[in-house]
Amino acid sequence: MLQAVIVDDEIKALQSLTWELTNFSDEINVIASFTNPNEALSYLDKNTPDCLFLDIEMPTMDGFQFIRKLTNKNFPVVITTAYNQYALKAIKSQALDYLLKPIDTDDLEETIVKIKKFNSKNFSVEKLEKALLNYNSKSTHKRITLNTDGKLLFLESDEILYAESDGNYSTIFLTDGQKIVLTKKLKEVNELLPADSFFRIHNSYIINLNKIKEFLKTDGYVVLKSNHKIPVSRQKKSDFLDML
Repeated sequence: MLQAVIVDDEIKALQSLTWELTNFSDEINVIASFTNPNEALSYLDKNTPDCLFLDIEMPTMDGFQFIRKLTNKNFPVVITTAYNQYALKAIKSQALDYLLKPIDTDDLEETIVKIKKFNSKNFSVEKLEKALLNYNSKSTHKRITLNTDGKLLFLESDEILYAESDGNYSTIFLTDGQKIVLTKKLKEVNELLPADSFFRIHNSYIINLNKIKEFLKTDGYVVLKSNHKIPVSRQKKSDFLDML
């Protein structure tokens, strides 16, 4: 069922549209309605409905100002108004649809079809990503989640050898020879990795403790099972030995 929010400063118009939507179809449910646009903005900042029905003519803030102030725009907006001169402006504001009051049943039916199509297209982009992240966070065997090149990668700790800093970027080196470049600083990458098996051994390196083959104390290097030599900074040496 589609979850809808309505914003209209006229209480009678708001009640009328609520009645229209809830009685028109069992596929749509009004979860919140507002006559105060600022209260609506606050609600939408924390909640993402399937669609928003928004009046244009409001005294404190018109609908186009409202759209510009939205911080969360991951849902379609349907413009509702009694004045048809706003149609073109509504389209330019990237509204999904435009309904003229009093709302015609056939027009409303077409709008609901458009909303359903919009949400089916956007499901894989927003909701699936959230579902995958949520699933992984609750997994008993939690994997490491990396967001790169428009896709999510789920890795086991054992697949990672080390990570190297490159300014505002970081490169993760895998056991199979692959390299993953992230638009994250090494500090941010460190926060993604399990503290019990990864250690930031140097300002520029994080290593997988389970992949260490040798520690060259005199030279101040660790050698990984892949034969990569990684420097150990003086400041990290004591903490590193404690971890071992």
